[in-house]
Formats: sequence, structure tokens, C-alpha cells
Amino acid sequence: MQECHTALCLSVYIITFVLGFPANVLAFYTFCKKVRQKPTPIDILLLNLTISDLLFLLFLPFKMQEVMNNMLWDMPYPLCPLSGFIFYMTIYNSTFFLTAVSVERYLGVAFPIQHTLKRRPVYAVAASVFFWIFSFLHLSIVFIVPFIGSGNSPNATSGQNDSASSASGDNRNEVCYENFTEAQLRVLLPVRLELCVVLFCIPFLISSFCYINFIRILSKLQHIDRRRRLRAIGMALGTLLVFALCFGPYNVSHIVGYITWKSPDWRDKALLCSTFNACLDPLIFYFSSSAVRKTVGSVMEGVKRRINRCMSCHMLWALWGGLNKTAKDKEHKQEEINAI
Repeated sequence: MQECHTALCLSVYIITFVLGFPANVLAFYTFCKKVRQKPTPIDILLLNLTISDLLFLLFLPFKMQEVMNNMLWDMPYPLCPLSGFIFYMTIYNSTFFLTAVSVERYLGVAFPIQHTLKRRPVYAVAASVFFWIFSFLHLSIVFIVPFIGSGNSPNATSGQNDSASSASGDNRNEVCYENFTEAQLRVLLPVRLELCVVLFCIPFLISSFCYINFIRILSKLQHIDRRRRLRAIGMALGTLLVFALCFGPYNVSHIVGYITWKSPDWRDKALLCSTFNACLDPLIFYFSSSAVRKTVGSVMEGVKRRINRCMSCHMLWALWGGLNKTAKDKEHKQEEINAI
């Protein structure tokens, strides 16, 4: 069984949830509002990416509970394949939507006139539906694997805990999507390799091509404001970096697993990089959408006003308390004089 260091995994999960959930809720509100008013292809794609991240974050507490329980699954078993399916599907869904955004950005600068004339929100909707269905079909393997080679129970991922087995030979501790049998590995490892090639390598190559050419073209367009140009180039480089660092290690584990014909021991740690993507995507939203920047600015302005109001109230209260204290001191002194 793969060991995920409790402190490390739990820290990453908590940080991702605490930072990612409010940021994605804010982005979801912004894109919903914008799509209702005037839908554009990139806003539709970013809205779907936000939904994917929120879905991922909503099921993240199940992984937290699993880690806190030493990677043993003590919740109802049906939640195991469901949480695993959502967990992995949304990760690969993100690669599709990030790739689609890169294509949209590239076409906008490489073929501005043709792209503007043929740009239709319905194309983005159709692409989004295709991405969801494609990811759903590919990651349905999570539901299938437990039944492969199982005798009378779908829980083929139940394993023998070493420390428990030394005390009691028949004590079995359930684990979720771990301890695969040889029959399961014969199906799972080739599928993981296919996921790596189709759902990561191809999207990453497309994104790299689009963003490299996007940067090359933007560098030559001197009529665009320098600050705006640098922000767009930074967004492109940042997206590629997030793509490589967040999704690369986990997909490399698929290749290593296929070569060695077993799940690498460090696979869970590689998955932490993909987990962290959910709180990095909002940064891409911020640089990709002026609507998100405007919403963030409004929220920050509101927070500033509230802080200033609280500070003003606190100062007035302190001043009022000081005046009352001064008046009471005067009364006390007068009483002393009268007593004398």
C-alpha cells in the first residue's frame, strides 16, 4: 500500500481547500454573471474549469478523512469509488479546459479577423460537453477495477494491514483504490498509460504549441500596451508552468508504473501536485479575465471599507470611554474636595 505522509498530505489538502474554495466560488459567481450578460467562448470554458475545480474541492474532505485515518477507508464503501472518480476525473478535466483556453488565446492573436468572425459561444458549449463526457468515460475505470477478478465482493481493494495481521490473521482493514491484484493491474496499468498519453501528453503539447506561438506573436505586436502585453505573456508562461508542475509528476507515475508493472510508492505524493492545481487555477482566471480582476477589486475595496469602519468605530468607542473616564475622575476629585 502506498504511504502518504499524514502531515504532508493533510497540509496540502487543507491549504488547497482553504485557499481554493473561496477563490473558485468568487470566480464561479463572476463567470456566471458574465455568461448571463454576454457569453464569450473563453468565459464559458473558464466557467466549466471553475465548476470542475469546485467539484474537486467538494470531495476533497473525503481524502482528508482517509489520510487522517492512516489511508484506511472507514466511510461507506460506495463513497470510495465515487470520491475517487470525481477526484481523478476533475484533474483530467482541468487539462482539457486549460488546453481549450490556450487554443482560444492563440487563435485570437494568430488569426484575429477570421477568429472574430467565426467565434461562437455554442462552439465552446459543445467543446465543454465533449470534455465532460470524454473524461467521464475514461475515468469510469475507477468503478470497473474493483470488480475485476473479485470473487463475491466488489471490494477488491481490501488489503491486509501488516501490523494488524501480525496480531490477528483474519483482521482485514479496508483501503480505497489500493492493493491491486495481478488481474486488476493487467487492466489498470495500460489504462493509466493511455490516460497519460491522451489526457495529459497530447493536451500539454497542444498548449505548449499555442502558448509559445502566442508569446512569439505578442512580442512582435508593438502597438499593444506594454503592461497589457507583459501580463498576457506572464499568464501564458504561468499556465504552462502550472500545467507541467501540477499534472506532470502524477502522469509520469503512470509511465513508471507501466514499466515496472506496479504502482510507484511515490504516486500519492505526485498526486499532491495535481491537488494543488485547484488553488492555482484562480490565478489563471485573474490574469485571463478582466471580469474576475474587477470582481476581486470590488471585494478588496469592500473589505477595506469594512476594516476602516471597524477601526473608526473602535476609535470612537475608545474616545468615548476616555471621555467617560475623565468625567468620572473629575466627579471623584470633587467628592474628595467636598469630603475635605
